[in-house]
This record gives sequence, C-alpha cells and structure tokens, in this order.
Amino acid sequence: MPFTLFYYILGVVLYIIALPLLFVLSFKYKYKESIPARFFLFKNPSFNSLNKIWFHVCSLGEARALKPILQELDQEVCITTITHTGQEEAKKYNAEVRYLPYEIFLPFWIKKQKVLVVLEAEFWYLLFVIAFNRGAKIILLNGRISDKSVKSYLQFAWFYKKMLSRVEIIYAQSEVDKNRFLALGAKKIEVVGNIKLAGEITSTKEYTKPECEVIVGGSTHPTEEESILEAFVEYRKTNDAKLIVVPRHPERFESVYKLMEEYAQKHNFSLERFSETQNFSSDMILVDKMGELNNIYAVSDIAVLGGAFRKDVGGHNPLEPAHFGCKIITGKHFFHQKELFKYVHHVQYVESDEILKALQNASELPPSMVEEKIDLQKVIEKIKEIKNDGN
Repeated sequence: MPFTLFYYILGVVLYIIALPLLFVLSFKYKYKESIPARFFLFKNPSFNSLNKIWFHVCSLGEARALKPILQELDQEVCITTITHTGQEEAKKYNAEVRYLPYEIFLPFWIKKQKVLVVLEAEFWYLLFVIAFNRGAKIILLNGRISDKSVKSYLQFAWFYKKMLSRVEIIYAQSEVDKNRFLALGAKKIEVVGNIKLAGEITSTKEYTKPECEVIVGGSTHPTEEESILEAFVEYRKTNDAKLIVVPRHPERFESVYKLMEEYAQKHNFSLERFSETQNFSSDMILVDKMGELNNIYAVSDIAVLGGAFRKDVGGHNPLEPAHFGCKIITGKHFFHQKELFKYVHHVQYVESDEILKALQNASELPPSMVEEKIDLQKVIEKIKEIKNDGN
C-alpha cells in the first residue's frame, strides 16, 4: 500500500509536468483522439458492463490478434487500447471499446470485471493493481520481454515482481520469454507461442496484378522510404518493376509523397496516389489509404518490410507478406517481432544500404512462407473457466 500510494503521487506529479506537452500533442493528427481520451477522459467513460471479459491491447496488431479468441468466446467483451489504429480495429468486434486512461485515473475509472487479459508487454502497474483489487483475475497473454529491454526489466525486478504477483497465469511466446519472466519473479507460466500465428490473414479487395514485377515497401518509417527509393532507382535500370510504398502511419502520407515526387522528377518516373487512381499504372505508387496493406501484398512479388532498418522501432509482422507469397526483405533490428520471424522461412535480413543487393538476389530465392500454427484452445478454456467461476 505505501508503495502504491507513492507510485500514484509520482504519477500525478509527472502528469502535471507533462500537461503543456500533452496539450500541444493533442492537436497532432496521430494523437488528436487518443491523448484527449487517455489523459483528459474526453469521450472516454468507464465501461457500462460489469463482470465481463476485458482485453487490453496496445495497437493494431494486438487488436487484430484477438479475432480467433473472440470468435470462440461468442459474447460481448470489453476492450481498451492505447493507439488510434488499435481503437479502430477493436471497434470491428462485438465489444465495448475504450482508450485506456492514464494510470492516475484508473482508480476512478475501472469497474469490476471477471477477467482482464493483457497482451504482450502492456505493463501498467496501476492497471494490474486496481483491476486485481476490484476482483478481476489477470491473464498475461502473448507475454514477451524483448532482447533490447530485458536488461532494464531485470534492473527493476523488484517492481515487476510486485506487479506480476497479481497475475493468475502468463502465456508466454517462447521458452526464452518464460525464463525472463521467471527471473522477474513470476510464478505460473506456460509457453503457447505467438498468438498472431493463429490469426486468419485475408485481403479485403482483389486488385489486378501488374504484368511487371511489383515491389512493396510495407509499414515504412522515416529514413526507410529513402533507402528503398535509392535501391529501386538502381534496380529499375536492369529490371521491369514498379514500387508501391505503404507508410506505417497515415500522418506521414503527405511527406512521403513529396519525397517520392522528388525521385520521380529526378529519374523521370511516373507517380500516383492510390487514393486518387485505385490502380497501379505508374512506376511508383503511394498508398495513402488505411487498410490496404494486405491487398497490396496480394499483388506484390517482393516485400521490403519496414520498421527493422532503424534501431528504435523493432520491426513489423512478417506473417502477412509471407501469407501472400511475397519474397521478404527486412532489416536486422526486428527485436519486437523476433518470435514471429522464427516461423517465417526464406527472409533476407539486410542493412538499409544492402536493399539493392537483396532485390537482385530475390530472383534466386523461393517466396517467403509460414509453416507453423498454434492451438489457442487452452487459453480460451482458461478464460471461460475464470469467467464462469461463481456464476
């Protein structure tokens, strides 16, 4: 109790200090919905439901990974998210959906639920403490501790031991993650693999594939587009190919288009915005619409998967381009997706200045592929067991 009170007071102090920055950030496109909801409770009331199954996820990938579980539960649930993209994905389910408020609001916001299922590494101390004290059994699902962060976790093992003592069971992604949780003082841990392997990957529209080779830069971040464009310019000198770029964040559509425009003018390439043409007639295409990436993978030959050419992002999900038979090229900094990449075969891992060489090598390699699947039945049965306990 003394530590929790100290933690709460510290949270209030940090909140007051951060208020000017939060106010400014709330006007940015990326945060215009999430920051007012999370830090000012704007249009973000408590759940109406009591004694339900509550899932907490961070962003789009985790929200999407819930689908096979929610299909089996066959009932309305509650979902909280951190990001806007996660929120939009969660709203597709039969669920009450909210943003998770900043921790100092949680004692007044959380209502009693039967089960709280927290995905991956969403370790919010007061979320665990308050939900537990209100009677929720807590399950940590798809639990992971990345190579990059394990040292800092272990330095504060005493803190995470306090938090994880409230957890009923941890379903870890791998044996490595299990051992790391054990080192933090966690008790009941089972390895089930990455639940994203259980998800159904589909396209929402069918486009006609261009007759030439199609290269997609998928889920790209700043500096990555430039590296891909540089490689494409050289590759085009000896190959008939098109480049499609799909930035990770929609607020960057305009800046990426301007960058592509510079290259188009310099090298005499045609360029189009996908939102305006809905086709692939140009040499380079910017996909400036959300929800199109899988549809683009379905007509692509090579996927240069972003997020791993920089050291600070951690990579993105390779299952989707592999599902559609793309030949995957990605960077070497995929620490957040390490478990998923274990299941994907025929991937080229390169530095940003080696993308051209990887493109040239792609013709000699088979398409990337995923062979493994996981069984989520034990997880689903555990959630049902806790939900029905005492009913």
